[in-house]
Amino acid sequence: MAAEHPTPAVRQLRLVVEADDYDAAVAFFRDALGLPEEAAFVGEGDARVVILDAGRATLEIANPAQKRMIDEVEVGRQVAPRLRVAFEVDDAEATTARLVAAGASEVAPPTRTPWQSLNSRLDTPAGLHITVFQELLAPDVRAGTRDAEPGRDSDN
Repeated sequence: MAAEHPTPAVRQLRLVVEADDYDAAVAFFRDALGLPEEAAFVGEGDARVVILDAGRATLEIANPAQKRMIDEVEVGRQVAPRLRVAFEVDDAEATTARLVAAGASEVAPPTRTPWQSLNSRLDTPAGLHITVFQELLAPDVRAGTRDAEPGRDSDN
């Protein structure tokens, strides 16, 4: 049960990722995945950061059994580290192909899930394990079936 707050206590979620190959990571997430650049800053000693707009953010908390179940459905084995980032896209197959061409390693190809999304798994140049997912049902249909799907995780 969610607590009611008249004003959100948190206004933005930022996931900060240290990338050994900064240029490759920026090219991957900004150029290949298509996350628009909001800002970029340069500091002393070659310090650099880029802030990319990833759309609406959610924080999904899963217990170990749920994480194992999602890995099993999407990949067929346990592969995800404790942190996995999921991106909703319009075309999971085309996006997966584009990201692999841009340097990601495909862990699992686009797979239809029981919760009616098409999900692929990738390891990225920034060292992140990601899911690319495409919702296959219209939002109004998804909203009506969400409660009826045990084990469904909300981002994929």
